[in-house]
Amino acid sequence: MKPRSAALVLPAVALLAATAVGCGSAGGLKSAGATPSAVGPARLWPELPPARSDTQDDLGDVKPEVVPGIKVPDGDLHRVNALAVVQAEVRAHPDEATGQDAMPAEIRTKILDCEGKAGDKGCPVMTAYYRDLTGSGKDELIVGIDLGDRDAYGIGIRAYTQDEGRLVRIMSTTQPVISAELAGRDLILRSPAQFAGYEFRDVWSWDGSARSMLPKRMEIVKAPGASPRAGLSETPPSAAPSPSAAATP
Repeated sequence: MKPRSAALVLPAVALLAATAVGCGSAGGLKSAGATPSAVGPARLWPELPPARSDTQDDLGDVKPEVVPGIKVPDGDLHRVNALAVVQAEVRAHPDEATGQDAMPAEIRTKILDCEGKAGDKGCPVMTAYYRDLTGSGKDELIVGIDLGDRDAYGIGIRAYTQDEGRLVRIMSTTQPVISAELAGRDLILRSPAQFAGYEFRDVWSWDGSARSMLPKRMEIVKAPGASPRAGLSETPPSAAPSPSAAATP
């Protein structure tokens, strides 16, 4: 067995020698230099205690809410009168001053006086839209409410699903809106930002745990057509602080 072992060792030594020569020749392996170390997040002010959240056990206004007195025939929201839905909510919250059911008193009166259907001229309840937001295979109902002064109050946007024939509100928000769009199962709201040339973009998506639509993504993005330097003012060179002065606490 000894000659066999020697025969196996010799080719291995030759292979190692050939590999060592190849590394230094043209076309061989070359070092890319030192690999930079991964830098993890650095926590600032670690001595500060975390803020306490009062809403971690209570979803507040985003909790699903059954609309009283409204039934969904055969589970089909296309057969529900959107105007009657909003009127039922107004009657259920007649004096709501804050929260997702709050609205100016004159708008509340106009809604209750409306006849016909959503989208009729003069009625604050705007045209209804339908889209499967929850992934159930059935359309949800999306309603907008014109609150009068759109700069001061914005518009109310509400979404509803059905649960065993009951109508359930799964979204309610009130905000100034540049546009409202449906993209797949998402509802995208664009609204003015407090920065010239920019706007807020909120993407509302279904959350199965909360059983509600939530703003899963909230961004500040450049407004379409905005100048690249919109909202920026240049500091005159004579007034610019020196680097050392800027770094002084």
